[in-house]
Amino acid sequence: MDPERLLRREFAPVRQRYTARDRALYALGLGLGADPLDARQLAYVREEDGRVFPTMANVLGYPGFWAREEDTGIDWRRLLHVEQSMTLHAPLPPEGEVVGRTRVTGVVDKGVAKGALLHQERRITEAGSGRLLAEVGQVSLLRGDGGCGSTTDAVAPAHRMPGRPPDTVRDLPTLPQAALLYRLNGDTNPVHSDPGTARAAGFERPILHGLCTFGVAVHALLAGPLGWDDTLPHRLRVRFTAPVLPGETLRTESWTDGNVVSFRTTAIERGAVVLDAGRVDLIRPDLT
Repeated sequence: MDPERLLRREFAPVRQRYTARDRALYALGLGLGADPLDARQLAYVREEDGRVFPTMANVLGYPGFWAREEDTGIDWRRLLHVEQSMTLHAPLPPEGEVVGRTRVTGVVDKGVAKGALLHQERRITEAGSGRLLAEVGQVSLLRGDGGCGSTTDAVAPAHRMPGRPPDTVRDLPTLPQAALLYRLNGDTNPVHSDPGTARAAGFERPILHGLCTFGVAVHALLAGPLGWDDTLPHRLRVRFTAPVLPGETLRTESWTDGNVVSFRTTAIERGAVVLDAGRVDLIRPDLT
């Protein structure tokens, strides 16, 4: 793998039209609608309500699992998604057309034994107006590509979690087929659907997409400290610390300090922390 070549890699803009069906499918993949009497959940899965779940920005304008392409030189079977961030600049329209523009922003070599960190970002704009809707950042651990050399040393420190007991705790189940549902949003990495690929990557069976786990955690935050106000999240960031097996129950603990909500998510059945150093910066008055 040549990190400088990855840094120069050109990505064609991804133009994507999404409809009420797409936003409902995304929300269903996160488990919304599990309570058929909860109008707050149903607002994201019914055509007539027009609500878009805020983390849907993560799947818009997505260039696909490009690390699998031969010219990258990446050992894609050993790739792990380890961090995600997003900044929401405007509410996502109920339906419309967007353009996603992706670029690699850096490679950090951690050594042969530890692998390398691949940083990329995607800007999502409204196709007609060019209005910036969201910026999405992703960090992947390339476990098989350490020793490649770095293009940057800039690594943001993890968010420091509060030391006190959580202010809120909410448990949400995932479906055994959750990964098969979520992959319909465009992330077709076979580690989430093919048992053989999952075993080759070191997992006992296909694992849940990290971004699905992230969405479930944000669901817990909306139902808890955010009071179902999906206009509040502005910046979100989280680290993926362990895989989730579809069907597990996810417990999200949160702490609210002014305009910052910290969160951590655990797979209850194994007692494994799967999301850590989570932070949501709530919208500032000057952004309303």
